[in-house]
Amino acid sequence: MNDTSPAGEPVDTLSNRTFDEIAIGDTAVIERTLTADDIRALALLSGVTDPLRQDADQPTAAFLHGMVAHGMWGGALLSAVVGTRLPGPGTTYLGETLQFLSPVQSGDTLALKVEVTARDPRTRQLRLACHCTNQNGDRVIEGSVDVIAPAEKVTWSRSALPEVKLTIQSSGMGRLLDHARLLGTIKVAIVHPCDEVSLSAVIEARAAGLIDPVLVAPRSRLESVATSAGIDLSGMSIEDVPHSHAAAQRAVELASSGTVEALMKGSLHTDELMGAVVASGSGLRTKRRVSHCFVMQTPAYPRPFIVTDAAVNIAPSLPEKMDIVQNAIELAHVLGVKQPRVAILAAVETVSPRMQATLDAAALCKMADRGQITGGVVDGPLAFDNAVSAAAAKIKGIVSPVAGQADILVVPDLESGNMLAKQLEYLGNADSAGIALGAKVPIILTSRADGRDSRLASCALAVLLAHHYRVSPP
Repeated sequence: MNDTSPAGEPVDTLSNRTFDEIAIGDTAVIERTLTADDIRALALLSGVTDPLRQDADQPTAAFLHGMVAHGMWGGALLSAVVGTRLPGPGTTYLGETLQFLSPVQSGDTLALKVEVTARDPRTRQLRLACHCTNQNGDRVIEGSVDVIAPAEKVTWSRSALPEVKLTIQSSGMGRLLDHARLLGTIKVAIVHPCDEVSLSAVIEARAAGLIDPVLVAPRSRLESVATSAGIDLSGMSIEDVPHSHAAAQRAVELASSGTVEALMKGSLHTDELMGAVVASGSGLRTKRRVSHCFVMQTPAYPRPFIVTDAAVNIAPSLPEKMDIVQNAIELAHVLGVKQPRVAILAAVETVSPRMQATLDAAALCKMADRGQITGGVVDGPLAFDNAVSAAAAKIKGIVSPVAGQADILVVPDLESGNMLAKQLEYLGNADSAGIALGAKVPIILTSRADGRDSRLASCALAVLLAHHYRVSPP
C-alpha cells in the first residue's frame, strides 16, 4: 500500500494511521524547498555560526558553492513526515540513525520518503527506512527511524503556525566602507555644497578616507556656511563659480577632462546637476541611459539588494528600462555578485495587456534571452511579495530562478520606486546608499534627508565604481 497522506483527510485536519492499519511496505513522502531563512533559523537554534558568513576563501566553501544547511534540517523533515503522515498524530518518536551523503543548499528541493520495514505487534513499534533525494535525484540522506505507532485513531485540527521573522544585523554597509577604504581615495567634484548638511557630509567622507574633494561653488557662500557651521576649509581645493548652474557646468568639465573621477551633488537640485551631465557636448555621456540605483540592506532580507530606478527616470520607456536593468547588473558585478537575479516588478505576476508594466517585464525577459541584456538572470513580471519571498512564490505556484531571492528589484517608474525605497528605509530599518550610473563617472546623488551613514555608503559606492572604471571604462 502506497499513500502520501491519509485518505479522505480534510485540509483543515490531521489524522493518523493506527498500528493495526499499517503494513510493511507502506510509504509516505514529504517535499520541501530550502530557503535562506530556513538555514538561518536552524543556525540560530543550534548555535552554529551563521552560514551566510562562511569564509569564501576556505576550500570547503569553494567546494560547497554557497550557503549550506545544517544536516539536521533533513532530520526536521523526517520528524514532519512521521508526525503528520505516517503514522501521524499520536506517534512516539524513539530514535533515528541517519547518514548525510550530500550537502543541501539554499534553493534545493528535497523529497523525503519513509517506508515501513519492520513492525512489532507486541510493542506497536515500527521501523521506517528513510530515503531523501534532491531535485537532481542525488541521494542526500539515508537511514532509519524507530517509533511507537498510536493504538487509537486521532484527529487534530490543523493550526496555523506562527510566522518566524529573523532580524539580521546589517553589516553589509560596514563591509562596503571597509573595502572602499582599502582601494584608496578618489578625487570628487562636490557640486555647490552651500548648506551645512552637504558641506558637513564632504568633511565626513574626507575624514573617512573615501574622497579627496574639490568644492565647486561660490567661494563667498562656502566660507559663510563654513564659518556658521564651524567647519575648517583650510587645505580644501575650491573652484570659485558664480552660482549653482555654473557649478554644475564646471564640475562636468572637471570630470570630462579626468581631473576628478566622480561627482557629488551638494545643495542644488538634482535636475540642475543631471541636466549638465547629459547635455550635448558634456563629454560624460555614454551609449547608455543614466539611471539611479539604491543599494539597500534591511534586517528582514538575507542579502543586500538594489532598487532601480527611483530617482532619475520618471516614466521610462522599454529601451530606457533595458539600460536601467543593465546598469544595475553591472553595479551588482562591481559589488561582487557574479550572476545577479533581477526581478522586474509589477502589481501582478502575470502578463496583462492592460498593464504596461507587465508587458515591459515580459519584453525585458525576452531581451535577456536573446542577449540584449547580459550578466544576470532576469524574470518578470513579479509582484514584490514573490520577488523577495520564496514562500509567497510557492503559494502562487511560481517556478522561477529569481522569485524569493532577487538581488535587483526593477520598478515600473520613479514614483513606485521612490515610495518603495523610502518605505524600506523608514519603516523597514533599511540601510541605503545611492549612486547614478550610465555616465563616464559615478554620480553621488544624496537627499537632504539622508543620514551620515547613507552619505558615506554612497561615497563608498563611488569609490568602488571609479576604481572599476579605471580598468573598464563605461
